[in-house]
Amino acid sequence: MSDQPFKFAVSYAKDATFAPQGLWSHFEYRNLGIADVTGGRFGAHIIRANEAREAAFKRPKHDLEFQMFYILKGWFKFECEGQTITVRAGDSVHQPSGMPHVTIACSDDLELIEITSPAEFATIDVE
Repeated sequence: MSDQPFKFAVSYAKDATFAPQGLWSHFEYRNLGIADVTGGRFGAHIIRANEAREAAFKRPKHDLEFQMFYILKGWFKFECEGQTITVRAGDSVHQPSGMPHVTIACSDDLELIEITSPAEFATIDVE
C-alpha cells in the first residue's frame, strides 16, 4: 500500500462497465476506482447478480481490516456465526475480518456497494 495522499476521482454511471471477478460467476463487479486513488488502502465496488441463486456457495473468510456493504436493490440471505440473515435494499452489513460466512440465496436484481480496506485482500475457503 502507498503512503501517497488520496487523489480526487469520479466514476460516472454513463461510463460504467461490469465484469466477472472474484469467487462467484453469477456476480458482476463495477470497480469505482477507489483503489487507484487511495494507493490500494481502500476499495469500492458495485456488485450485482446476473441471476437469482440458491445454494452452491462456498464458505469463505477474508483477511482484511474493514468490509461493509450496503444493499442498493434486491435482497440476499447469508449465514454468519450460526445466524441466518436476510438483508434488503437500504440495509447495511459490517463483516469483521476472519469471520466465516456463506451466502444462501440472492435475488436476480441484487445490487450492492462493497467498501473494503485494503482494496486487495486474501480470501480463504473454510469448507
